[in-house]
Amino acid sequence: METEYFIHESSYVDDGCKIGPGTKIWHFTHIMPNSVIGENCSIGQNVNIGSKAIIGNGVRIQNNVSVYDDVILEDDVFCGPSCVFTNVINPRAFVQRKNEYLETRVKTGASIGANATIVCGVTLGEFSFIGAGSVVTKNVLPYALMYGNPARQHGWICKCGEKLPKNLKCESCGVIYKNDGNTIDVKNS
Repeated sequence: METEYFIHESSYVDDGCKIGPGTKIWHFTHIMPNSVIGENCSIGQNVNIGSKAIIGNGVRIQNNVSVYDDVILEDDVFCGPSCVFTNVINPRAFVQRKNEYLETRVKTGASIGANATIVCGVTLGEFSFIGAGSVVTKNVLPYALMYGNPARQHGWICKCGEKLPKNLKCESCGVIYKNDGNTIDVKNS
C-alpha cells in the first residue's frame, strides 16, 4: 500500500505518529512517537518533532527547528530556519522538569522568522509576524508585527504578510482592518 505522504529515507518516523496526506518530511528529521502532523505540511531538514507536539494543516517548518512537547502549531503556521521553541522556564541539566513543561501555542497563519526564540508558555496570535532573530517572552496579539530582543510590537501586519499603514488598509491586497482598542480585525468580517 502506498502512503499518502512523503518521508525522506534519511529520516526517522517513530511508531504511533499521525501524519496527514500530502505532508513531506525531508532529510535527517526525527518525528517522535505519537506526534500529530496535519495535511499538506512541509517539514524541513534536521527537524525534530516531540511526542506531544501538535502540528496543524499547511504548516511549513524550515530547517533546523525543534518542535518540543506541548508546542501546538495551528494551521498555516510558518517557522523560519533555526527558530527555537523552549519548553521549561528554568532548565537545569541535573533537575528533571518534564512535568513543568508549559504549553506554547502558535495560532493560525502566524509566521516566525529565522533564528527567533519563542519562550515557553506564550501564545502567538492569529497572523502575527515575528521578525528574524527576535526573542518573544510575552503573548502576541493577532496581526501584530513583533521584533527585537525582547520582542516589541512595531505595528500591524496584514493576512497577506505586508506591513499595514496607519489607515489599516493593505496597500498590497486591499483588505481594510478596524482597530478595536488594542487589537485589529478585518473590517466587516
